[in-house]
Amino acid sequence: PRERPAAQGTRTGRILHFADLPPAGPGDAPAAQVGGTSVYVSEVRREAVSRGLIEDGDALDVSDPMFTEVLDELIEQRLLALEARRRGLHEDVEARRRLAAAEERILGNILVETAVSRAVTEEAVERVYSRQRELVPALEEARARHILTATQNEIDEVARLLAEGQDFAALARRVSRDPASRADGGDLGWMSRDAVLPELSRAVFSTPPGEVSSPFRSEYGWHVVKVEQRRTLPRPGLDELRPGIVRFLTMEGIERLLTDIRRTYPVLRTANAIPPLLRRPAEEAAEPEDRDAAPDTENDEGASEASSGG
Repeated sequence: PRERPAAQGTRTGRILHFADLPPAGPGDAPAAQVGGTSVYVSEVRREAVSRGLIEDGDALDVSDPMFTEVLDELIEQRLLALEARRRGLHEDVEARRRLAAAEERILGNILVETAVSRAVTEEAVERVYSRQRELVPALEEARARHILTATQNEIDEVARLLAEGQDFAALARRVSRDPASRADGGDLGWMSRDAVLPELSRAVFSTPPGEVSSPFRSEYGWHVVKVEQRRTLPRPGLDELRPGIVRFLTMEGIERLLTDIRRTYPVLRTANAIPPLLRRPAEEAAEPEDRDAAPDTENDEGASEASSGG
């Protein structure tokens, strides 16, 4: 008897999984008919998203060459699947194992996506942002210039000249030993408390704007600084922190899901090595003797005599 078409069923009478797929929604439509089965427009768009060709939610018009390219590949994939089932390959033990593994992975991913969609809501994002905003202090920054010398005598002379009215930037260009800032009149730019040397930070943030610090020492030599300006930066907004908050909520949602699941399904690892104290006596006896143990000379001598016939 002739075999029925693959779209109707296999020799075992089982209906093809992809033959029964309905449209994804009212606006979905078949993009191609393959052996009596449908490849829907939604499948093409889903495949394009999974390959990173478009972002989730982006439109992909059926007239787009990318749509045609992905559809051609899905048609070939469907043709191969139909023929594989016609030949009964889906009944092979290895095939069933691989299909089960794929189903397991996909179902797990769908469960994770569901849990994440419930955890990462706009309300949750705003709640975490509000909490973080309260914990993160406002960032204070200062803009300063400095002069670096090798010795204390040199910095004392610099301080004296500044007290007499010498211009700080001009003096820095003339005598500072810092090659990175000397040409700019010792300008260090804007800095926060924890972004510079501790000695420099203490001097800058304890000196009022417009004034010059007392000389101080660091591992690089002797300094004086002049604070030009000071400002407090606004706390970061929600849009700036949103990516990090979404990552946090995602990981938290997955961890909570796994914690709940582990309470439902007990896990017993059986592939681990058996601890020595739990081994059976027969297993211990079967192990080779310690190679470092002293040889039994009496038995060796007896064996020699027996072998020589003595």
